[in-house]
Amino acid sequence: MAWLQIRVQSDPEHVETISEAMMEVGASAVTVQDAADQPLYEPPPGATPLWQHNTLIALFDADTDVNAIQQQLQTMLGSQLMQGWHVDPLEDKDWTREWMADYKPMRFGQRLWIVPSWTTPPDPGAVNILLDPGLAFGTGTHPTTAMCLTWLDAHPPQQQTVLDYGCGSGILAIAAAKLGASAVLGVDNDPQALQATRDNAVRNAVAQLNVYTPDTLPTQQVDVLLANILAGPLHELADRLAALVRPGGSLVLSGIVSNQAEALLQCYRQAFELDVAATQDEWVCLAGRRY
Repeated sequence: MAWLQIRVQSDPEHVETISEAMMEVGASAVTVQDAADQPLYEPPPGATPLWQHNTLIALFDADTDVNAIQQQLQTMLGSQLMQGWHVDPLEDKDWTREWMADYKPMRFGQRLWIVPSWTTPPDPGAVNILLDPGLAFGTGTHPTTAMCLTWLDAHPPQQQTVLDYGCGSGILAIAAAKLGASAVLGVDNDPQALQATRDNAVRNAVAQLNVYTPDTLPTQQVDVLLANILAGPLHELADRLAALVRPGGSLVLSGIVSNQAEALLQCYRQAFELDVAATQDEWVCLAGRRY
């Protein structure tokens, strides 16, 4: 089956109105994309963030009368909300295969690889983690995750206890286990993330990983704590995270935009000898040791 894509530009105020109109005139689906490469980093709790310049993409059957659709929408919305109207044919494909083709094995540091389960590890003798895109954020493609993985590869936690605070898919926790950690704890407040971590641990034959919500996390101190979350929660959790790291233990913080790094450094330097460990694009990873 072939499709037509109809694209319309919109400011955030009118996205919902245009989306509802598109569905009302027969769109099978409507998606919203960033029209100006504007990052959205840290929305307030409960907010649904939108960009300042949005592209709405509505999917219609290939035999749709485009002129009739355009007239209907102009009647409903007015010509002012029909900016950037554009129609593209969309070839029917095996979208599952197209999606899978986007994910290839990725290396971090010298010997750590993230390998989608449908591909063959490029280096069977390396530390290979089988991980597929799934329920929770974290496949290694984002700079914040990539920098943490590279740090782990350079500082393998052999026979150490590791805490992954905000574990998501469990990628950092599983990497720590595969790199020799004796015990690994994963913490997240999202039940889907905890289930994804459990599933990925089983897939990778990692037995030393246990998951917890923040309320059920044991109070024991760990040798290494990784927190790949966001600057706001990292500020709020500073005292809690510091209390979870033993003296001399390591702390790795990520999910930080470059202009947020200095404030976090000042916040955590009360308990840690902390510095910038890596930068990638506009993201920063901080690492250091507990006093």
